[in-house]
Amino acid sequence: MRRVAITGLGAICALGAEVQSFWHALLSGVSGIRPIQAVDMAGFRFRSGAEVANYDAAQYWDGGRADQLDRFAQFAVIAAREALRDSGINMTPQLAARTAVVMGSSVGGQSSQDAGFQEVYLRGRPRVHPLTIPRAMANAGSSHISMEFGITGPALTTSTACSSANHAIGLAFWMVRSGVAEIALAGGSEAPFSYGLLRAWEAMRVVSPDVCRPFSRDRAGLVLGEGGAILVLEPAERAAARGARIYGEIAGFGMSADAHHITQPSSAGPAAAMLQALADGGLKPAAVGHINAHGTGTVANDAIESRAIREVFGAESDAPLVNSTKSMHGHALGAAGALEAVAAVLALHTGIIPPTINFRQADPECSINLVANQAQAAAIAACLSNSFAFGGLNAVLAFRRHTS
Repeated sequence: MRRVAITGLGAICALGAEVQSFWHALLSGVSGIRPIQAVDMAGFRFRSGAEVANYDAAQYWDGGRADQLDRFAQFAVIAAREALRDSGINMTPQLAARTAVVMGSSVGGQSSQDAGFQEVYLRGRPRVHPLTIPRAMANAGSSHISMEFGITGPALTTSTACSSANHAIGLAFWMVRSGVAEIALAGGSEAPFSYGLLRAWEAMRVVSPDVCRPFSRDRAGLVLGEGGAILVLEPAERAAARGARIYGEIAGFGMSADAHHITQPSSAGPAAAMLQALADGGLKPAAVGHINAHGTGTVANDAIESRAIREVFGAESDAPLVNSTKSMHGHALGAAGALEAVAAVLALHTGIIPPTINFRQADPECSINLVANQAQAAAIAACLSNSFAFGGLNAVLAFRRHTS
């Protein structure tokens, strides 16, 4: 089987509209969490989220084309443009037929769907926007990416709640490794800031009233975020032959189901997914120097994930350095794993691990080797990026430094 290199990165989120600004904000410990502007939050129990600031679709599309895409699909295409440009790949028709697009999204075009429902149920109007269905469908991101670049190979979307992007990247990795695809654009996108969905999240009582404090004893819940991120994958031999910059390699992918509870996590499933990712990549636990944790900031998730990490890697003193970048870019649901994969790959590539900000007090239930409040330099050979979803669906990516 072929080694799989990462040669292009693209991202847009509350921390920036491209990878460079995203990465600089992460290392600086900048928070993208601020008062939500897209929805009137009067009467909500929470008021903050990690929105893409000052976003103007007209900067990316002209001639009214943006009206064909929901915000989540716009983010997908924007990230894909940057990632493909960054990779330096010339997308010929021959290569396009051997290229895959695999995206993740948890809720798809929620804003378009919500707007249609308001027309029908709130205003009593019998008609909605004629593009409501193609805007709302979860596969719109992958479809528009394929059309943007003329990609005629496999194109699909995974929707596994908060694990969607990790499942997408992992499946794309397997496709390139096995030879099913020569190139893959893989990641996720999400835009959850619509009135109805925010009310649904409010009802779950898991959203923090202020900021996200992963693994801190006083954590009070997650903070929703939005955005998109893409990784360009290709065989390492091909990338080296064309002189491409290689950020790192995807070494392995693991996934599991808790078969336990629809919303309450279990440590067995996450531990199994981490072990599967290590086995798939031929990595020993001792080789892993860093974990970008799922780290949502909820009481249950952080304690369970910490337990799973200890089950796989042993005592805190021997365990990898752990962070949660959700403390800065929020929980972007189906896009979270893609944003975190970019962060993990850049940590591997640069030897600097972004911090977990807002950490104030250690929790005995979260006895992990946490990178708290300040970025930390660390030369690491391999790292994991965890995503664990409602429904007990777990997906873990293993990355390693590229060697010739």
